[in-house]
Amino acid sequence: MFSTIYIESDIRDHPRVAEIVARCPDVPVLECERYGEIFNRKGQSFRAQKKAPALILARKHGRCVLPTPAGYGFESGAGFYFSHMLNCLYDCRYCFLQGMYRSAHYVLFVNYEDFGAQLLSSIEAQRGKNGTAVYYSGYDCDSLALEPVSLFSEYFLPLFREHSHVMLEIRTKSTQVRRLLEVEAMPNCVIAMSLTSERAGKEWEHKVPALGKRLDALQKLQEAGWPVAIRFEPVVAEPNAKSEYEQLFAQVFARLDVGRLHSVSLGEFRMPKGFHKTITRLYPDEALYAREIQVEDGVASLRGSEQIMQAIEASLLSHVAPDTYYRCAQ
Repeated sequence: MFSTIYIESDIRDHPRVAEIVARCPDVPVLECERYGEIFNRKGQSFRAQKKAPALILARKHGRCVLPTPAGYGFESGAGFYFSHMLNCLYDCRYCFLQGMYRSAHYVLFVNYEDFGAQLLSSIEAQRGKNGTAVYYSGYDCDSLALEPVSLFSEYFLPLFREHSHVMLEIRTKSTQVRRLLEVEAMPNCVIAMSLTSERAGKEWEHKVPALGKRLDALQKLQEAGWPVAIRFEPVVAEPNAKSEYEQLFAQVFARLDVGRLHSVSLGEFRMPKGFHKTITRLYPDEALYAREIQVEDGVASLRGSEQIMQAIEASLLSHVAPDTYYRCAQ
């Protein structure tokens, strides 16, 4: 799974580090002073590293819980995100992380207790406020893809179970839901699965579980009582996208109980202009980045996409109730 495991010196004796290393007995282990020595150094090849990424075990310093960007999310209350990990096991060509980070290695912050303390402080501050605050996991990584190694849900689910006045959204493309199915479902924890059209998945979503397997996982979660959400994003607005997404909607809503879905969103392919420029250099032969773009407020999107997005949106709203739907602005 990993080419190497790097461990920051000051956490080499952390119990969670010992557990993770024990679960990867055949992987070479090296020590480093700070994860940035490996992760942030210049002259790295994201594409080459993606073929044999390392796992870096580190301590997260400073703020662990941050406010979400404007337009991110579904509730009327405050929004926050926390990232116990940087980078993703999957290799999606449209992913903004390729433009954000110099390295394709995975960074796993093992000091969950510091995350927990800051989360509890933030959660308590939301008590009595208008609207439901939502805490998003999966902004800088896929929350569940590394679950067998990270045991993310084992630590963080009990924390949110005790605070029903806020919500947790776990954003994922993963089918690693076994641990969720082993515990009682939580009304205030939404499992949000990102889906794209079948053609888009085959063309751009490398290493991602097949659509059918992800729908199997969602169906099991629904049957077990977990709130499930669908995030149709990022939509690459091409001329044939409407018919492709109509086919996708038919597949998804034939398998899931539409009336029990927590929420459904649609979001177009977009990212900060600087990230887009970096990824274009990274994949000079990728047709996706040869398309004409438009830039508004520093964010790049495909030119002429809005009409196609409106057509896809109209199709989606023929399947779901308007009060469960929102257009993602980020």
